[in-house]
Amino acid sequence: MTAPVEVVYERRGAGPALVLLHGIGHHGGAWRPVLDRLAEAHDVIAVDLPGFGRSPVPAAGLPADMPGLAAAVLELFAAFGLERPHVAGNSLGGAIALELAALGAVSSATALSPAGFCTARELRWALTVLTLHRNAARLPEPVLRRLFAAPALRMLAMGMILARPDRMALEDALADARALRQARAFRAVARAGRGYAYAGAPTVPVTVAWGTRDRILPYRQAALARTRLPAARHLDLPGCGHVPMHDDPELVASVILGTTGVRAG
Repeated sequence: MTAPVEVVYERRGAGPALVLLHGIGHHGGAWRPVLDRLAEAHDVIAVDLPGFGRSPVPAAGLPADMPGLAAAVLELFAAFGLERPHVAGNSLGGAIALELAALGAVSSATALSPAGFCTARELRWALTVLTLHRNAARLPEPVLRRLFAAPALRMLAMGMILARPDRMALEDALADARALRQARAFRAVARAGRGYAYAGAPTVPVTVAWGTRDRILPYRQAALARTRLPAARHLDLPGCGHVPMHDDPELVASVILGTTGVRAG
């Protein structure tokens, strides 16, 4: 489906709106393992952010900084007719979720391993690892299919991002590789994020949850998040990597629903 502002999205369920935001180089399909569970309580919208997944780069160009990215998501809310929806995000999407919470533009925010709590060196590490994965994703798809079909090779290929790559369906792994390979906004958004550090003060319910086996934005960054967001709920995601939705979908869904406070209808 395509929204009036030219983004591709998946929408299901009924209830208070919940918008799901992915990380850099990823796509809305990253949330598929938790969609059905969340849709029992919410009108869930998982978007391909502009320039990622199947969404085109906006004609006016991409935002130059994090406030610009948050403003772009606010435009999406308006296009969907949403007023202060709940929001959950992973990595880059987690940082955007927290920025929206600081603006009071959402009813709650759940941030899974969010950007904005790392040192410059840690950020360079994360972008270097993701760039290497992006280069590897340019292998011919038949080669990737054989690679992901072999458990040992899948662990080698995806073990930096997921703690449990064996739990990801083969077609989902291939879809992630396509999204990373085709991420037209990757470099621009990476540039926009250089030097970014979260400094907001949300007044809405916020949860920050971190995978204890995150190797992209390591778990130690959760300590700084606790310092900068003392009023938030802080949780560990035991045994989860950087993209926890595949590692433990039931846990991730329960964390998000615990933040929104909405029960299944």
